[in-house]
Amino acid sequence: MTASQVINPATEQVIATVEPTGAAAVDAAIERAHRAAAGWREVAPGDRARLLRRFADAVDADLERLAALEVANSGHTLGNARWEAGNVRDLLHFAAGMPERLLGHQIPVAGGVDITFHEPLGVVGVIVPWNFPMPIAGWGFAPALAAGNTVVLKPAELTPLTALRLAELALEAGLPADVLQVLPGSGAVIGARFVTHPAVRKVVFTGSTEVGKQVMAGCAAQVKRVTLELGGKSANIVFADSDLERAAATAPYGVFDNAGQDCCARSRILVQRSVFDRFLELMEPAVRGLRVGDPAAEETEMGPLISAAHRAKVAGYIEPATKVAFTGACPEGPGFWYPPTVVLPDGPQDRLVREEIFGPVVAVLPFEDEAEAIAMANDTEYGLSGSIWTGDVGRALRVSRAVESGNLSVNSHSSVRYWTPFGGFKQSGLGRELGPDAALAFTETKNVFLAS
Repeated sequence: MTASQVINPATEQVIATVEPTGAAAVDAAIERAHRAAAGWREVAPGDRARLLRRFADAVDADLERLAALEVANSGHTLGNARWEAGNVRDLLHFAAGMPERLLGHQIPVAGGVDITFHEPLGVVGVIVPWNFPMPIAGWGFAPALAAGNTVVLKPAELTPLTALRLAELALEAGLPADVLQVLPGSGAVIGARFVTHPAVRKVVFTGSTEVGKQVMAGCAAQVKRVTLELGGKSANIVFADSDLERAAATAPYGVFDNAGQDCCARSRILVQRSVFDRFLELMEPAVRGLRVGDPAAEETEMGPLISAAHRAKVAGYIEPATKVAFTGACPEGPGFWYPPTVVLPDGPQDRLVREEIFGPVVAVLPFEDEAEAIAMANDTEYGLSGSIWTGDVGRALRVSRAVESGNLSVNSHSSVRYWTPFGGFKQSGLGRELGPDAALAFTETKNVFLAS
């Protein structure tokens, strides 16, 4: 089997080669994980917690190396990559509190005692995308390990390096062999086997809605648990009573972070008509001022796209007839660069408004009133994230309750906190990750009645 080349998207240079995992090796890894699960679930909760804390400490000690790997492999800015490694560390510390808090219930019954237990599933298959390789890996393995499961993890073919390093750190921290295994290679080989192998009891998938539907169908045939975090076309709703200067100055960071390669990107900005022109005037210097360039430089705010093929896909959305309001700058020469781009679509049915571009392109549209803003925000097959900008607390609550989205921020663009639930409505996904109940998603509830 031919080794895969890993490319730095900022330089187009080969930075590593990785041997893909073949079908037989995938089955062998799953069988090892299945055998290891019997011992891992019997590790005392306090000891499991201590091992997860040691894993977190190992990540912290290696944080700069992990960040440098992500910058080189994914083109993430150095600041973002440090945050991402820190997110894995913090999530592991948070998950370390879960083993001793997986509490069942004593339920009053006649004729005896009734109690419940949260039993680990066994082997969990985690399939990670290329846009946020480190944190999304952690979202899958940290709560799964805390609940007593073993994990086989498939990183994206384009971005395997940090996941491989995290597996090394887990072993260095003292986690037993085969409790966390990283299997680089093809989704058609590895991901498909996670879905069909009977020893894999749950699949966690983050990626496109189209592939997520295939994963869900395969898991349904096995009656296998699945968590899906899929596409998005999130709305950033700006009302006339908001702090317009702040809303406009921060809007670029709500969509152009990670070069727009983010399911939570606020790629539709809906602005009340009475302030529409003023908002664009205020937003233009913020977009033109974005520092796009070498992701390893401390001052850089946006790096390259992940590949030449993806850049071509993003560029294909900007047609000769597209009304481009303004763009930012980006480097010439090697690297998969694309400028931050603000477009004024023909209307809500424009493909720039309907489809997930997954790049630094944002569509800005006007609305008249609160009812139209809600209707426009919900006029999508997706429902992952979004922002609401208003100075009216009552409006903030009304609109938050009415918008069909799993994660909303008022006067902010924050979507992800490891201590709060994360997941989508509609075709943005199924199930929830993160938050205080994350470990429960990796357990079965068992009820036991003891006759008196």
